[in-house]
Amino acid sequence: MKLKHNASRAQLNGKRVILVDDSIVRGTTSTKIIQMVRQAGAKEVHFRIASPPTTHSCFYGVDTPERSKLLAARMDLKGMAEFIGADSLAFISLDGLYRAMGRKGRDAANPQYCDACFTGDYPIPLVDQLEGQTQQLSLLTETV
Repeated sequence: MKLKHNASRAQLNGKRVILVDDSIVRGTTSTKIIQMVRQAGAKEVHFRIASPPTTHSCFYGVDTPERSKLLAARMDLKGMAEFIGADSLAFISLDGLYRAMGRKGRDAANPQYCDACFTGDYPIPLVDQLEGQTQQLSLLTETV
């Protein structure tokens, strides 16, 4: 992570900082980035996320971990902020995301985009038989 991100003490020391990221999945990268900014002397670190909270795994091509490892599936907003070390944390709303895409908001009866990772509303059931059990498949799941 340090190869990709650097924090300038001259720019951050004593400042209130707002960081923007695309998403939080497990929270591990967010934690490291916030820690790095604090070590550079930031007095406050506020985190803003440009997607709704990722609460469900994706089975349509984005390699996300199982739901129990998703930060937003396990914690509320306050708990997530504490976990990543932010003074505050906010996500764009689901309707806000749809408005950013030029829609009036999300039509729950007919979503225009796949948003299953945010809602758990999968457009088609993804089930398979594996050793007599019906389960959703993931590229991250190891089978024997």
